[in-house]
Amino acid sequence: MNKLQAKTIEQETILINPSALMAYKGGFDCELILPGDEDYADARLVWNGMIDQKPAVIARCQNSQDVVRAVNFAREHRLLTAVRGGGHNVAGLGTCDGGIVIDLSAINQVELDLERKVAVVGGGAKWGDVDRVTQAFGLATPGGVVSDTGVAGLTLGGGFGHIRNKFGLTCDNLLAAEVVTAEGQLIRASETENRDLLWGLRGGGGNFGVVTRFEFQLHPLGPEVFLCLVFHNGEDLADAFRFFRDFTQNAPDEVSALAFSGIFPENYASFPPESYGKPFIAFMALYAGEPAAGESALAPLRDYAPAAVDYSGKMFYKTAQAILDEEYPSHTMRYYWKSTNLMTLDDDAISQIAEHAQQQPSQYTTTDLWHIGGAIKRSGEDHAAFNGRHANFLLNIEANWVEPENDQANIKWVREFLDQMKPFSDGGLYLNFAGLQEEGESMMKGAYGPNYARLAALKAKYDPQNLFRLNQNIQPAG
Repeated sequence: MNKLQAKTIEQETILINPSALMAYKGGFDCELILPGDEDYADARLVWNGMIDQKPAVIARCQNSQDVVRAVNFAREHRLLTAVRGGGHNVAGLGTCDGGIVIDLSAINQVELDLERKVAVVGGGAKWGDVDRVTQAFGLATPGGVVSDTGVAGLTLGGGFGHIRNKFGLTCDNLLAAEVVTAEGQLIRASETENRDLLWGLRGGGGNFGVVTRFEFQLHPLGPEVFLCLVFHNGEDLADAFRFFRDFTQNAPDEVSALAFSGIFPENYASFPPESYGKPFIAFMALYAGEPAAGESALAPLRDYAPAAVDYSGKMFYKTAQAILDEEYPSHTMRYYWKSTNLMTLDDDAISQIAEHAQQQPSQYTTTDLWHIGGAIKRSGEDHAAFNGRHANFLLNIEANWVEPENDQANIKWVREFLDQMKPFSDGGLYLNFAGLQEEGESMMKGAYGPNYARLAALKAKYDPQNLFRLNQNIQPAG
């Protein structure tokens, strides 16, 4: 058997002897997937089709002890180390070239403590897994807006979802976590144990260890809710975005709203053929309360103009959570997204957004405005590492396309768009929507602002050698 090439943390090159791999596997349930194995080609894939990396070994862990063993192996052999939860990260951080992938996809159990209204969720679970279990009891915790999204990545990066203004970000609802540190220690982070680590896990990325188990606060919701998803003619985007801004100013906490513009793509069965190629503005909002009250509260979004397509209605919450799944397929689409916090959404900012949105190079692209309010605003700085509550809107410039030859045009459009929005931003961003994170430490300092120094000290405590650096990476202090 040939030796397998891998990279160290310092980017040197070393060799892993196959006998070391076999010794590592012995006595554990962990499945090792190597280049040449039948399922390697599928196992190495992540959601973003732009990412084409080939790890030397994929360790598909079955439990927390497997993760401990994998972390120890990676550290002892000084391997480039990626951690994969759902594999849905836009930057493709769940894989690597030449190193080890610690794959948590088999650790996807969801258990409920109904008395405490707590969900215990495995580090490899996806939000569809969580919603199916919790909604059987009329409970929910804030998740993503695509059910295929991994729980781990969304939580550790913050977590914008359909019920954020009522119940907060995903990370705000994290009560405790089980973490494997860089030293291979299995520890618990909660309000009473390693509280500093819990603060860092609430939005500080995967910097501090591998989270094998999350505990989330649950809230009564559903099983039926009212969802607004309406597409209007998008010829006058500026007017539509102004309307959306004004609507959100007086919306109750139960309303978490999103506006996005784009072009009706061709050959989509869900859109009428006469709409193909035409611009649209869409309003999407979920009402976290009684469906009848939601229909009334969200009516202005549907009545803004005659609808081109209206999917709004009373539906199961778990159906609403998956309604966008078809638009974000795994492996086949190429994604490059960047975001920025908008401190103001005045008419000048809206004019810039409308102008640049109309220049999108791909029919699958959208320009998204997320409203930030309610419970998100009420969490204090000591609660979570996440920084961005002070913004009123998040602008996400979302380039989606299919052909590799169109990479340059789409990436260029996103970057130029973002540059034009700098006068309206504080320089902060949402790290789950951060392109390929090519700006490095300067981007991280902008994202975390006053929390960065505290996070760097926390990194130095739990991962001083930066073993876990394939993430929204924070350099250890000192």
